[in-house]
Amino acid sequence: MKPWKYDDIHKHFYRTMLAIALPIIIQHLISIGLNMVDTVMIGRLGENELAAVGIANRIYFMFAIFCFGFYSGASVFVSQYWGIKDVKNIRKIFGIEITGGLVISSVFTLLLQLFPYQIMSIFIKDPVVISHGVDYLRIVSLIFIFTSMSFAISFNSRSIRMIKVPTIINVLAIALNTFLNYILIYGNFGMPALGIKGAALATLVARLLEFILMSAYIYKDRSHPLAGTLTELFSWEKSMLKKVFRTSLPVFINEILWVTGTSVYYIAYGLLGAEAVAVVQVSFTISDFFQSLFFGLGGACAVMIGNELGRSEIQNAYDYALRFIKITFVFSIIVSILMYLIRGPIIGFYDFKESTNLMLNRSLIVSAIFLAPKMQSYLI
Repeated sequence: MKPWKYDDIHKHFYRTMLAIALPIIIQHLISIGLNMVDTVMIGRLGENELAAVGIANRIYFMFAIFCFGFYSGASVFVSQYWGIKDVKNIRKIFGIEITGGLVISSVFTLLLQLFPYQIMSIFIKDPVVISHGVDYLRIVSLIFIFTSMSFAISFNSRSIRMIKVPTIINVLAIALNTFLNYILIYGNFGMPALGIKGAALATLVARLLEFILMSAYIYKDRSHPLAGTLTELFSWEKSMLKKVFRTSLPVFINEILWVTGTSVYYIAYGLLGAEAVAVVQVSFTISDFFQSLFFGLGGACAVMIGNELGRSEIQNAYDYALRFIKITFVFSIIVSILMYLIRGPIIGFYDFKESTNLMLNRSLIVSAIFLAPKMQSYLI
């Protein structure tokens, strides 16, 4: 392989990588932040409440990963079409993604509205925790359809490198969610203290505002690559549909298997009781936070390689892939060490019993150890 000169190829590579990765990292932190805020603020109410929200957010996370799995495969084509500025086909792929997201979100919403007790009981048998979780899920699941469309807009904004405004919208949504949590959970500014229901209502309002602003942004200017008419979005050729599903299906299945496997942790901890579920919720929240850094790298990798493939620059795409693997390996080691070192302050933030603190400490250590190999496999 021909050696790279830092002043030209290296500089361009890292500048492009950071330009794509940083907004993705921020956007993903904000995306999970709406649920992280609930976890942190509900944690002050008690271990039962935290366990309930933890399980509910794990179900939400499964929904999000189902969407991400489908969008990840489809957005590769958006990157390639953007490389040659083919807006017509970008809008068709976007329409396919919206349709897939609507199917996924509708299934989750129906299941959570019709069978919330049964779904919660898969994770834990404590009736108090189940009751709290049902209260939360029945409200939050009402917004899943709009959330899936916000996800689709965000994913495709990355692929066409128009991520600034969606990121600002995400910031506004999490700020609103935090403010409404403060009012509705604890009963501030003359409002009643609604506890878990207040957190769910705050999330619903924040997610709805996020979708409205996202839609207004892309349609304020009809020249935006995603601002298609119904005909432009939903008139697909059979060959395109097959191509998208052929690429998306392996990614989709992989993500389903991964999120199902990680959710088994919650089922196992649920057998130990609310205290154990509260511990794993904190541990997973911290782990998800650090994993967001690698979602940024992975997103940048997909976009940059996709752009090169779209321009038929096969050698550049290969060189980029090797460089991303090396960067991810080094970075994952550093992040794992950092996660291990900050476990003390994390434990001190929550007012748990001594036995719970000991369990949380061990859980954070295990998460730190497995973060590095897990993130390397994510990029590959």
